[in-house]
Amino acid sequence: MQTRSKFLDDISQLMTNAMGVAQGARTEAETAVKSLMDRWMADRDFVSREEFDAVRAMAQKAREENAALEARIAALEAKLK
Repeated sequence: MQTRSKFLDDISQLMTNAMGVAQGARTEAETAVKSLMDRWMADRDFVSREEFDAVRAMAQKAREENAALEARIAALEAKLK
């Protein structure tokens, strides 16, 4: 039968606790960096992906309407000639 040493149990417990502390510190650091980046981006007036996509869709629609109007104008000009 194998017996475990109190010393090894203590070392094992210490390492387990150290890993828990390291994970907690990592989570806090990630949260702090994300918060800092969010504030930095907000200060620079960057747009969100959703806002960008909405403006892009509006521009695409405007281009399509312009193309349709150009075709109508060309047809009307052809009738006048």
